[in-house]
Amino acid sequence: MPFDLKPLSREAIPGALAKAERYRLLNEPMQAESICRDILAVEPDHPEALVTLLLALTEQFDRGIGMQETLEVLHRIRGAYNQCYYLGIIHERRALALFRHSDFRSGQAVHSLLREAMKSYEDAEPLRPHGNDDALLRWNACARFLGRIPHLAPDHPVAEPAVLSE
Repeated sequence: MPFDLKPLSREAIPGALAKAERYRLLNEPMQAESICRDILAVEPDHPEALVTLLLALTEQFDRGIGMQETLEVLHRIRGAYNQCYYLGIIHERRALALFRHSDFRSGQAVHSLLREAMKSYEDAEPLRPHGNDDALLRWNACARFLGRIPHLAPDHPVAEPAVLSE
């Protein structure tokens, strides 16, 4: 990198995190990613910054960000529920990005990724905090998407997922 990055102060972390969320809502995930990386340079295990970074990366699947980078961030997020839930998010968002930017031949990959997302959401379901049905809502959204676009279903069952989780 040709430039030395300027370090963020610990006191600025809450405001920076709020800015990262605003940039995500403004559909500027690259800005959110940069802010999260600044936060993590100061506090490497900051849970909110890790989740926001993961979400910002998945929002860039359309722009060439790969799944491997998001999986590396996922492995830094703590908690069995979070691991399952955010793995589902990664698969779901990769599937939708592939669907938006591919031709008809991507149907089997999209279907496989969405089924992996649904499996992850099912794994998260028994681990979820009381009153948190986010995994159920995401599972239902995937099911509805697959039901709405039946040509995505493979002609024959796929033996292995498109992306293996660790």
